[in-house]
Amino acid sequence: MSSIYGEYDKILEIIKNEIQNRIINYTNQEYQKTGMKIYEHLIARVKTSESMCEKCRRKGFPETPETALKIMRDSIGIRIVCSFIDDIYANINYIKSFPDCRVLEEKDYIKHAKSNGYRSYHMILEIETAYPDIQGNSPGKYFVEIQLRTIAMDSWASLEHKLKYKKHIENQELIVSELKRCADELAACDVSMQTIRTLIQNS
Repeated sequence: MSSIYGEYDKILEIIKNEIQNRIINYTNQEYQKTGMKIYEHLIARVKTSESMCEKCRRKGFPETPETALKIMRDSIGIRIVCSFIDDIYANINYIKSFPDCRVLEEKDYIKHAKSNGYRSYHMILEIETAYPDIQGNSPGKYFVEIQLRTIAMDSWASLEHKLKYKKHIENQELIVSELKRCADELAACDVSMQTIRTLIQNS
């Protein structure tokens, strides 16, 4: 089965690697200056053709390269997991400084958590590249979705994702309430750890 991205499959991989390497180089520079990593780990991927096709079907769009590359904005995804809240915003400021990137959308679910307790920072970037895009533009424009979280936020989101797809669960309301409580407690720990780090840095 051919990829929904068509001939643009390889270009997506190149762009993913370029953005990933910029962020890696940035954290290496910060580590050289401060001795501290500005993130703990980074995951970058091009959404599989199968996953993109399923998303198109779910949202009622045709399964075409045009849909995958222009209507959907998460063909390239990067998740940055940090130890401290301040590191999230340092990475955000760095990403916003890219001269070939424009922030199309950003949602701060750290300062404004979702009702279920979910916390993370989401960005959609439009990247201008040397490669042609599906509309025949050269330089072309592609989208990258970036999520930034602390380790605690990432752990909670991973567990919540697994649990919410379980079928026929009893005590649903209690489980939702407990997940929200756990999210709030982890968020309080994140704030405390950030405070401790700041006190140590200022001492």
